[in-house]
Amino acid sequence: MNIIDKTDEEILAIASPMWDDLIKYSNNSNYGAFSRHFSEDFLRGANEIEMGKQFARSELTKGLEKGAEYLGMIRRGQHVTVLYKQTHSKKEGEYLGRLVLGYEDDMVKIFGTTIF
Repeated sequence: MNIIDKTDEEILAIASPMWDDLIKYSNNSNYGAFSRHFSEDFLRGANEIEMGKQFARSELTKGLEKGAEYLGMIRRGQHVTVLYKQTHSKKEGEYLGRLVLGYEDDMVKIFGTTIF
C-alpha cells in the first residue's frame, strides 16, 4: 500500500485531524499524546527527554492556533508531505508546518513533522 496513490482529499481527511492533534498536544506539552501516531523509526529518533526540553523551553510549541491553512502536498516515494500555514497566538507572523505521512504495518503513520 502506498499513500501517494490516495487522492488529495483522502490524504487531507487523514492528515488534517493528525495535524490538529499535534497542535493540541504541543500546546499542552503532552509528549505521549503528541507522539502517538509516530512511525517506529520517527519515534526512535524523537528522543523523549529532548522533546520534553523543547516543549519546556520553546515559546513556539505553546500557543499554536487551531485552523491551520492547507497549502499543498508533495508526493515522493512511499511518503507524502502535507504543508500548512500555521499561526501563533503570541508570536506575530506565519509559520510553515510540515507533516510527512506514509504506511507502517498497514496504518498511516507520521514519519516527520516540523514547524518553521
